[in-house]
Amino acid sequence: MTVTELARKVRLVELRARKTAGGAFAGAYHSAFKGQGVEFQEVREYVPGDDTRAIDWNVTARTGRVHLKRFSEERDQTVILVVDGSRSNWIEGAQSKSDVLSELCAALAFAAVNNKDAVGLILFTQAVDLYVPPGRGPAHVLRLIRELLAFRPKAPGTRVAVALEFLAKVQRRRALVFLLSDFQDRGFERALKVVGRRHDVIALPVFDPREERLPDCGLVALEDAETGERFLLDTSDTHVRHVWEHAARQRTAELRALFLAADIDHLRMEAGTDHLRQLVLFLRRRSKRD
Repeated sequence: MTVTELARKVRLVELRARKTAGGAFAGAYHSAFKGQGVEFQEVREYVPGDDTRAIDWNVTARTGRVHLKRFSEERDQTVILVVDGSRSNWIEGAQSKSDVLSELCAALAFAAVNNKDAVGLILFTQAVDLYVPPGRGPAHVLRLIRELLAFRPKAPGTRVAVALEFLAKVQRRRALVFLLSDFQDRGFERALKVVGRRHDVIALPVFDPREERLPDCGLVALEDAETGERFLLDTSDTHVRHVWEHAARQRTAELRALFLAADIDHLRMEAGTDHLRQLVLFLRRRSKRD
């Protein structure tokens, strides 16, 4: 992308994310992720109808008038976005997996800063390509959006475990972690369990239906985005399409079992759908459960 194209795309993602984070999404986020506790705000005089359990008896005795203690929720929370930037997310189309990842991250980041949470970013492929320490404010969120939209992987491959191990080193204090990836990787089960014990982790697997359901269109030349391997596939063969779709369903089932075993909340996101609405419903269910 040129600088002008990047600036235009950043602006479009920002506008949609601000609108999303200022509506139903903000309420769902706030309810699902309460702060670490409560903090004292002020003492004020009693008004008929107030909860008498909040009476401050010391101030009441000193002034001769009934006073209450008021508390507010402590929002001192850190959010870390762990985002897969590998080549498999860059399939061109009306909406690529990378588009979904960027929009989800932008909405989550704006919702977080609106609640006075700090937000950080870990962007990875085979290695951790970029780390932005947690920060607050709209300007910080815009930086995260720019980094996500401008990023292009330099080498093939995805290593989720490397990103999780890096997270464990840089974020000692408990945090809310969103892990966004298409999970074209294996062998990260142990790292996920370790991070899941220390942090509140939510996995958002992002998929493209075009990768899981082959059309009947004869011989097709395909290239593995991660390895660069090229091969011909006869999509007119019913058996070939069946094997391909069975493998996709099996991988989805494996990921689900992996997240359940690690006690990690997860929500499958699909390119081309209203993924932000799906996330709102997910957060509402989580708040009711908690």
